[in-house]
Amino acid sequence: MKNYIIAHDLGTTGNKATLYDREGKLVGSVFVSYNTEYAHVGWAEQHPEDWWQAVCRSTHQLIRETLIQPNDVACITFSGQMMGCVAVDEHARPLRKAIIWADIRAVQQAEWVATRIDRNRIYEITGHRLSSSYSLAKMLWLRDHQPDIYAQTYKFLHAKDSVIARLTGVFVTEPSDASSMNLYDLERGEWSQEIIEATQLNPNQLPQIRQSVDVVGEVLPHIADEVGVAAGTPVVVGGGDGACAAAGAGVIHEGSAYNYIGSSSWIAISTDKPIYDPAQRTFTFGHVVPGKVMPTGTMQAAGASYQWTRDQLAQTEHESAERLGVNVYELMNLQASHADAGANGLLFLPYLMGERSPRWNPNARGGFIGLTIRHTRADMMRAVLEGVTFNLRVILDAFTRQGVSIEAMRLIGGGASGRFWNEIMANIYGIPVHRLAILEEATSMGAALTGGVGIGLYPNFDMIEQMNAIAETIAPTPEIQARYEQLYPIFEASYHALVPIYEQLASLE
Repeated sequence: MKNYIIAHDLGTTGNKATLYDREGKLVGSVFVSYNTEYAHVGWAEQHPEDWWQAVCRSTHQLIRETLIQPNDVACITFSGQMMGCVAVDEHARPLRKAIIWADIRAVQQAEWVATRIDRNRIYEITGHRLSSSYSLAKMLWLRDHQPDIYAQTYKFLHAKDSVIARLTGVFVTEPSDASSMNLYDLERGEWSQEIIEATQLNPNQLPQIRQSVDVVGEVLPHIADEVGVAAGTPVVVGGGDGACAAAGAGVIHEGSAYNYIGSSSWIAISTDKPIYDPAQRTFTFGHVVPGKVMPTGTMQAAGASYQWTRDQLAQTEHESAERLGVNVYELMNLQASHADAGANGLLFLPYLMGERSPRWNPNARGGFIGLTIRHTRADMMRAVLEGVTFNLRVILDAFTRQGVSIEAMRLIGGGASGRFWNEIMANIYGIPVHRLAILEEATSMGAALTGGVGIGLYPNFDMIEQMNAIAETIAPTPEIQARYEQLYPIFEASYHALVPIYEQLASLE
């Protein structure tokens, strides 16, 4: 009986290969990095061959370090970066470098699409705003600027799907990655004929849509040794990194929610139907759980705002942390805890990199509002944590105003490790927050869970409660929650009052 699942997480900085057993325990993990090329402003490209080599190297190393046999692997499954454009031939070989999610060169192509089909209609069909970040505009850029490559393209794929095609000879995707293309009809679960016709695409260049749990093929005999597993090993398609993280966080049932806190941050929930926000503050992805979708809102500078605070305002804590051998953020949190809730009337607007959801304003700028001569570094540090959390509250409110009941918030990501910030979240969100036992492996765990369900090694997605249990529940404190309820509308008003100032500053750049 085969007992192990290999899950590959093809991220932006590298591929993480993880091995899970039939009890859902993490047995081993290997990371292999690769580079991103920024040839021009707004461009971001990676070579798919680097992904392939990273998958092969990490698999060999993982099997070697964990002392298992290649034929002990029950399946291979994937998570991967989303919103990309990988042009491949009929042998799954890349025709050029991949245009990845961070690439925004195709602004003119997105504008052209808007002349062919209404922006609001795009949102109604796909659950996403029309944007140069998505695959559709990137495909059109290739059509406009590299027509020879466009004509030679057999399929346009995502990162994980291009590796699966090379492993199996099968060209597929699934709802989570399909929904990151501005081409997927969320309600129908298929490519949108309306958008395809409006943009004059060739539908034959799009992969077949399967479910995330589907076994889509087997490892081909002629590449088995290169990859490091037995020929015929089943391959489960898996999902995009955000949807796999949702599964790894246990957000698999209607109304459950999680908050990822890293350099950027997002809140995502699991629902049966898409959520269409009238102000288009949020967007909806497909889920790895069949029949579910994942409404999401993401902000640019969450942990990045606290990193900025560390670099610019926390020199004392940084020096002390080095001397004591502790994490600088622990000392910053200790300093911030000396300030009262609300930071003595100081607000921080966390728009250090413009803003995506909920503002969709690239010209937004950060700032402290209400600063007086009485304020201390402790006030400023606390205000940063509160400002990031207030901004995430805007995303949460966009969901609840559409009738979604969210009873608790699960936390994952490196930024979720600080209990002090967890307490601020509970009080600003007004709901309990759940610290999970495993904070930083949720994405690969979600991919492994999807693969295990797909081959029947795991009974269902509820297996995640065994794999990643709730370690602690932090409930709101009524008096602190009440203070934040007073400040939250002032935070909102501050942003809107400054929008004209942001535009004036942007005109000077």
